[in-house]
Amino acid sequence: MKLLTSAQRAKLLDNGRRQAAVKGTPNEIDFEPVVKLFNPCGAATWLLTEIDPSDETVAWGLCDLGMGFPEFGTVSLTELAEFRGPLGLGIERDLHFKAEGPISIYIKAAECAQHIRGAVRRT
Repeated sequence: MKLLTSAQRAKLLDNGRRQAAVKGTPNEIDFEPVVKLFNPCGAATWLLTEIDPSDETVAWGLCDLGMGFPEFGTVSLTELAEFRGPLGLGIERDLHFKAEGPISIYIKAAECAQHIRGAVRRT
């Protein structure tokens, strides 16, 4: 399975371009996650919000490797695409994921729970 659909990739790149224009200012954008990726044989999960327009192999998002320390940062799309775990399974895209709020809500919930939570509530 492809990590990203064409529409998701286009949205992530658009978000990345929009964020690049305001990066480091009070106008940074709190995007909703566009896609959820996960390791079907492990606890790792990624909620991606944007792709770096200057390096399209790098995505920004909430990254949780399943060790109790989820963080907002970058991840290599190349590494995710090349990863093979037990039985040769790779990283999967959650076909049913629909964002329920901006990434800041997911970050706050993940910090409290020490892992990415499925459903979040706006506060």
